[in-house]
Parts: sequence; C-alpha cells; structure tokens
Amino acid sequence: MKSLDCMIFDVDGTLADTERDGHRVAFNRAFADAGLSRRWDVATYGELLAVTGGKERIRRDIALGNMPAMDDDAIARLHAAKTAHYQRLIAEGAIPLRPGVMRLLEECVAAGVTLAIATTTTPAALDALIRHVMGEAWFDRFAVLAAGDIVSAKKPAPDIYTYALERLGIAADRALAVEDSANGLRSARAAGLECIVTVNGYTERQRFDGAALVVSGLGEPGGEAVRVLADPHHLAPFSCVDLPLLRRLERG
Repeated sequence: MKSLDCMIFDVDGTLADTERDGHRVAFNRAFADAGLSRRWDVATYGELLAVTGGKERIRRDIALGNMPAMDDDAIARLHAAKTAHYQRLIAEGAIPLRPGVMRLLEECVAAGVTLAIATTTTPAALDALIRHVMGEAWFDRFAVLAAGDIVSAKKPAPDIYTYALERLGIAADRALAVEDSANGLRSARAAGLECIVTVNGYTERQRFDGAALVVSGLGEPGGEAVRVLADPHHLAPFSCVDLPLLRRLERG
C-alpha cells in the first residue's frame, strides 16, 4: 500500500455483529410470517454464511432440501420481508456497533481519510444501520455506499470493491479494506487491496492468508485487550487498532 488515503469497510460482522442476532433472527421471523416451518439456528446460519448474500442463502437451503422450492420472485419477497424485520431490530437498538468502530471512523474523518462501504447487505439494511445506530450525519461522511445487488457477482468476487474504487476514483494501492471473513478478505485482495480482518464468533476459525493484520476486534483504549491472530507486518504490540498503527502499513 503506497499510502492510506481511503478506508473501505464491510458491514455485517465488521461494523456490527449483525449476523447471529440480527439477520438470522430476521430470517426466522420472515419464515414464520410466510408459514414456513424452517428455522435457522446459530450453527446452521454459521454454515450458510459460507454463501454470500441473503437471497443466495435461501437458495442454498432450498437446494439442500430444507425448504420448499420457490421461484426468484418468491425468494425476493421472502428476503424483502426479512429486511423489514431486520430494520425493526436495528431501530430497536438491538445491534450496536462493535467496540472501536466509531472511534476509528472518527479518527479517519478528523485526518481527512476518505471513507467508503463495500457490502453485500441490502441498501435498506445498510441505511437502517447508519440511520439508527451511527446517526444521519454518516450518510454524508461515507463518500461511497456500495451495497447489495449493485454488482452481479458477490464476495468473494472482487466486483463490489472494484465498483467502490471506481466510484471513489482511488487506486487500490492507496486504500485499505476492513473485513471480518475469509470471503471478504478474498474479495478485497482480488481487487488489489490490502485488508485487515476483525474476526467474530462465526469467522474466527477461518483462514486469512494474505491479510495485513488479523485481530479479535478494533478495541478501545483502556478496554479489553485486542488479541492479535496474525501480524505479518510486525505491528504488535498495540492496545487497539488506530489510524497511526494502520499508517505503518504504508510502503510496508
């Protein structure tokens, strides 16, 4: 990475722990509303996370014989119902940001580092997280919000990151991606980006070959110590992931 002019964040599992107690719960409520008996428990949803995208996870579960066959329109309606439930969960304050996320974002704003989002979550779900958890001002603080089906090939394909970089007008070697999963890492790296990974309970046992840094979270000064899981650039020791630390990756 030549310079750190931009940081591009994934959303689900990265900005907030949205998967287990957000999207999974919302899917189950949508299934119940539709009269389906299928419920995704924590372990099952963890397995389905190997597939990127909510509609794609439904299709995968259908292919496995766990749900009745549906056409694309029915899947889209089911997914839309799920998104509505997810938005309500966000509005109720059920899903806060992960520790250190707001701190790092605010450091970037103060330093003039451009911010962007690259996610496979729906624009409606992203909007709900920004509006109800981060605050309306953050709609303007992100230079690009690349989300959902804006590209046809989802992570681990590089398309969403390539799209974001094109919209930003920034070369990949001047930006850093922040992800939580192996699929996200592969997507960022395939787009030419350096990438740091902040794992969660669903992803901590995945392989993160090629990551610039793998940590248990971003951390807060004086808070719980950040566990360093991979540190190929020898950045440790550190108490939290902050902008001065990440700038050490420049020409590293």
